[in-house]
Amino acid sequence: MEVINTFMTWIFRSRIGQIERFKSNPIEVQQEILFKLIHAAKNTQFGTKYGFGQISSYRDFASQVPIHDYEQIKPYIEQTMKGDQRILWPTDIEWFSKSSGTTGSRSKFIPVSTESLEDCHFKGGKDMISLYINNFPDTKLFTGKSLSIGGSHQVNELDGNKNSFFGDISAVIMQNLPLWAQFARTPSLETALMGEWEAKMIKMAEETIEENVTSITGVPTWTLVLLQKILEITGKNHIGEIWPNLEVFFHGAVAFGPYRELFKKLIPIPKMRYMETYNASEGFFGIQDQPDSDELLLMLDYGIFYEFIPMEDWEKENPQALPLEDVKTNRNYAMIISTNGGLWRYKIGDTVKFTSIKPYRIKISGRTKHFLNAFGEEIIVENAERAIELASQATGAAIKNFTAAPVYFGENGTKGSHEWIVEFAIPPNDKNAFSKKLDENLRELNSDYDAKRYRDMALQPPIVHFAKEGTFENWLRSKGKLGGQNKVPRLFNSRDYLEDILSFIQ
Repeated sequence: MEVINTFMTWIFRSRIGQIERFKSNPIEVQQEILFKLIHAAKNTQFGTKYGFGQISSYRDFASQVPIHDYEQIKPYIEQTMKGDQRILWPTDIEWFSKSSGTTGSRSKFIPVSTESLEDCHFKGGKDMISLYINNFPDTKLFTGKSLSIGGSHQVNELDGNKNSFFGDISAVIMQNLPLWAQFARTPSLETALMGEWEAKMIKMAEETIEENVTSITGVPTWTLVLLQKILEITGKNHIGEIWPNLEVFFHGAVAFGPYRELFKKLIPIPKMRYMETYNASEGFFGIQDQPDSDELLLMLDYGIFYEFIPMEDWEKENPQALPLEDVKTNRNYAMIISTNGGLWRYKIGDTVKFTSIKPYRIKISGRTKHFLNAFGEEIIVENAERAIELASQATGAAIKNFTAAPVYFGENGTKGSHEWIVEFAIPPNDKNAFSKKLDENLRELNSDYDAKRYRDMALQPPIVHFAKEGTFENWLRSKGKLGGQNKVPRLFNSRDYLEDILSFIQ
């Protein structure tokens, strides 16, 4: 295994030179990407409509191709899901990544082309390892296996020929991994892609306990569920007793800060390291390249062309997007992407701040709308407001104000949940029924929340505090923020507002 480890670390180090190229020549590399994308897609339905054949500059591209949100690009995606090809991208689309939806759609389906798999998602996974090896050349990563936690996939029934599939991006990637990568990971592919999560966690625990696991890749939420299940099955005190050679957790999708201390208690291995990635359904965007900083290196040669809208311009009817060379540090930008999966000037919904422009490094600063995403549930304000409205209708209530925040995993193994403060003009006739309806409506409106609520495995039912009328107004008054544009965020990933209001009530 030592020989294999030495050989594999040498192979992965060879990529560092290419990473240094785009760090040194970011604008040149991004220009190359843009014109490769335009040339490749000029004869697609989308490319023909927007005159890709006549685009010879970024200015042409920005003036001819409008910025799209999911609802605007959805008709092209639905056409592709029905089996039509060459709509958004010139090669056949056989996979779609499913993620939580928008106001008008319960779920989003993002096309995943062969190019986006090979040149973006797979490349990102390899670069994650390359950068890790570059920072820690004494690694023994390849003396054991990588435990990867993914979702599931299924046949796309809209395609009459049943030639395409959809699922979580983790499942799409896992199903299509090259043979060498399949040998290097655990559990078995069959187990990793199981759809029934309760049985899946048990099966994953049973299969991986006897393996020599040296790394874990996954979302913190489900990783914690699995680790706690493993400790429950084995009766061990901590994960180091099971996998003494574990050295790194590659994580992403949700903020890691609230989970860090709990992971340290579950994995009290002195050499244990944590490395963040920014990988989404739409593409692989960033990797933590400095072990002593949580900034993410923006990966510029993955077949993605980036643009950025200053958040102060976001609400404008036609906000101007900026290419990479025009961004500044410490400003909040909404990210716009054009990709080798057929997304064109697409609003991904994330906001970032540049911490550096030599090279370009970012921090994820939030979403373009208030949201809850402590566990990968991606509840947006529209989901919450609609769920509250329906629960009020069902229980004879009239809503006045509300806010919600996460309850993070506890050290004693308690699961996460959402905590709500709700103020009514007319209280519900049955408070328990209101809480139950709120939960049911959120599950109906948002597929990611529904998945996390499955059998209370990752998220327990919401905790709802019923505040008396005037609570929010009085709290704002106490802060000197009554009136004008001052308001409490409907949804907030930090507990600051919620804790302060609860203290005020008490």
